[in-house]
Order: sequence, then structure tokens, then C-alpha cells
Amino acid sequence: MYCCTFLYVPFLYGPSACVFLLPRQTEAHSCLSAPRARQGEAAGPAGRPRLGRGEAPGGGRAAMAGEEAAAGAGAGAGQLGAEGKEPGGGGAEGQQCVFCRIARREEPGTALLPCQYEDLVCFRDIRPGAPHHYLVVPVEHMGNCKTLKSEHIPIVKRMMEVGKSVLQRNNFNDLNDIRMGFHWPPFCSISHLHLHVLAPASQLGFLSRLIYRINSYWFITAEQLIERLQTENAAS
Repeated sequence: MYCCTFLYVPFLYGPSACVFLLPRQTEAHSCLSAPRARQGEAAGPAGRPRLGRGEAPGGGRAAMAGEEAAAGAGAGAGQLGAEGKEPGGGGAEGQQCVFCRIARREEPGTALLPCQYEDLVCFRDIRPGAPHHYLVVPVEHMGNCKTLKSEHIPIVKRMMEVGKSVLQRNNFNDLNDIRMGFHWPPFCSISHLHLHVLAPASQLGFLSRLIYRINSYWFITAEQLIERLQTENAAS
């Protein structure tokens, strides 16, 4: 099982938001604290405008700490190959990555849930942000969502299918009340691609609503990621 917890206090919502990150330490499978964005570094998806209320997720400085930092996990995503695998994914990077170890069933404390695709695994978040909170992860080491290209759209769609299936197997059938998405770098300290699946979205707590906030600098829904990859492909 795995978790993602962090706290943020944005003081300005303008061109240069001030951000304080308060990472929370957990046990060996601890997820979280993401690195602070460098001065002037754009943290949001490229090409998207800065946010106003109700706008699509934007670029610019990040407003929040993101994702998971597991013990021994490397922060760099590496360069993806044509299939989204990092060169030497079975080497040192794969040995250090906690999600790779979970996918290889080398973490006995993390139970894998039934999954209809052999190239994906699914498990519970150790500190859930909702009554149902799962992570869907490729078995092969892949970079974070920012490294994906249009050829990776099918795997993102399969990850969504797995997320919906695990919810239904756990007696949650209102698929209009779910949230699925990714934290955008630099707020995903584990570079291994992983999809957050939360439900019911209407029951997210105060902190979870911030961490998994739609139309934010730090979180992009699975649908928005697919749209972005399709747009990039059309532009090229």
C-alpha cells in the first residue's frame, strides 16, 4: 500500500506565488514530499495559461507540494524510449524504485488487487484521501506524466479502466463521483508513472480537496492528460 500526504499554504495567487512545503515523514513506504520548484521555474503543463478560478490546469509556478517520496527512490524521470520505458529500466533505477518493487511483489506489506492487464498493477494508498483511494501503476518503469507522448495514450486509458474496475469490484458504482489523475512535476517525487483513483470525490476531506484539486497547477486529471497528449500530437 502507498500514500501521498502533504500540506501547502499559498499566500499569493499571482505571478509569483509564495509556497511553503511541510513534508510529512512516514514509514519505509512513505510517499511524500516533493521538491520545491526553483525560482522562476514553470511547474504546470507547458503551454497552458495561468489559472483563474474555473480555468483549466495551468502552467507557471506550482502552488503546492505534490506526491510521493519513497525511501531510496530517485527523483529523476530519465529519458523515455518509444514504449515509455526508461533505458535500463530493469537496472539500478528499477531496483531503487519502490513502485517497481511493488510491481515485482517484493514489498510484502503491499497487497496487489486484481487487475485485468498484465502490464499494470493496482494497490491501495496507505493514507487514503477518500473512502476509496487506489494507485494504478505500470509494471515496467515509466517516467512521470510529463514525460509521456501521444503513443502513451492507450496505457493511460487502460490505467483508467483498471481504476474504474477496482472501484466497481469494491461496490462503488457511481462513476460520475470519482477523481482520477496525476500530480504534475515537480510535485511527484517518485518518477514512476502512477494514477490516483479516488471515490467518492464528493467526500474528499479539506486537505484532499487541495491535494487532488482539479484545475490546479499541481494536479491534472487523466482526461486532461489525454487531451493534452492529443493536442501535442496534432501540433506536431
